[in-house]
Amino acid sequence: MFGLENAQSLVGVALAIGICWALSENRRAFPWKLAIGAVLVQAVLVLALFGLPALRAGLQEVGHAVDGLSSSTQAGVAFVFGFLAGSGDQRYNLTNPGALFVFAFRVLPVILVVCALAALLWHWRILRWITQGFGVVFSKTMGLRGPPALATAATVFMGQVEGPIFIRSYLPSLSRSELFMLLAVGMSCVSGSTMVAYATILKDVLPNAASHVLTASIISAPAGVLLARILVPRVPDEEVEADAEAVKDKTYDSSVDALIKGTSDGLSIVLNVAATLIVFVALVAMVNGLLGMLGNVAGAPISVERILGIVFAPLAWALGIKWADAPTAGSLLGVKLVLTEFTAFIRMSAIPTTALDERTRMIMTYALCGFANIASVGINVAGYSVLAPERRAEIMGMVWKAMMAGFLATCLTASVVGVMFTSLFAHTPKPPAPAPAPVLKPTLAPNPASGPPADLPVKP
Repeated sequence: MFGLENAQSLVGVALAIGICWALSENRRAFPWKLAIGAVLVQAVLVLALFGLPALRAGLQEVGHAVDGLSSSTQAGVAFVFGFLAGSGDQRYNLTNPGALFVFAFRVLPVILVVCALAALLWHWRILRWITQGFGVVFSKTMGLRGPPALATAATVFMGQVEGPIFIRSYLPSLSRSELFMLLAVGMSCVSGSTMVAYATILKDVLPNAASHVLTASIISAPAGVLLARILVPRVPDEEVEADAEAVKDKTYDSSVDALIKGTSDGLSIVLNVAATLIVFVALVAMVNGLLGMLGNVAGAPISVERILGIVFAPLAWALGIKWADAPTAGSLLGVKLVLTEFTAFIRMSAIPTTALDERTRMIMTYALCGFANIASVGINVAGYSVLAPERRAEIMGMVWKAMMAGFLATCLTASVVGVMFTSLFAHTPKPPAPAPAPVLKPTLAPNPASGPPADLPVKP
């Protein structure tokens, strides 16, 4: 049923578009048809995916597939790391079985497996057909030319730097608006490997998390295209006709070669994610330590999270979140922007289900599901410096604006979802209650002083 909270989300739609229009390089060239069309496409996709029984059942199967993929991955992790991976017989008496959920062993290995599978599916032409199909959709519905449409579609599944690789030879001749659009869309979406990782993190606190994460990444692409076109409007005279030879295909010698190279690519992503999280979390901890020296304010110490919560609380409310949850949701938005979406999802998964409204958790999943953060600025500059070195200076001048576009694109997506009838998502079943922890025989005396760090997600 449509209520005030749904109407409240319309504020978020207007705010995201309005901010981009105010900062546009040419406010007179506002793309009205694209704005109406992009929002309608998002709404229709959400209604279709969650409203049509066949598609809704397919989304629910995605959740089962993610669970199966996670379980299969754990078999490989347990083989390499043994009891450290939280599987099999434990050598210590457990006082908190939930502490076995270790990010390095439960989430990062999933990225490796998905990257290998993605390479194999690409070699078998399955993922290639899907990408080309989405490219045609973007070309016909949003007026994108062939190569940028293909790169935009590939970005949805492959990632912010991996997608443009498919049109690497054409990047130097893209118009300024098209190049900015690729940067913005790359930060609006996430890659296929991280989709599964996010679903793994959220599956115990959000019903059918995999369905929401997959939907979020797909429908954020039109939002990214729209906001990019508003900020840097299209100039047709700058667009050069595409050369068919400029669009290159990614090939592998065999299925085994695809698995090996996919695993290698996944390893670089895993190391990048792990290193980024270590550095950024450490830096925030340093800042929190300094802020803590100022003493308590309103009964609690000052921290980066509290400051971000205050700054972004109005934005969180505009997305359709009730004011009681707005400071927490605003803090998550700020953490996503400063510390990456991985950290934001981890922290949201650690919030008890009774402490955050289910609607809030769902809307925030869409708002957080994108690569728009400070770390991605460096990733894009480094990636495009290799793909199009002659345009490095131009990219440096646009990348921060692209980050803002990507951040607002996920907020626009979350607002569109918030406008939908709440009953639309009631069909998704709640996750089953976790099985009781097995009784383990201790082999060593427990260490009362040990325990999981407070920032790590703990399975309920």
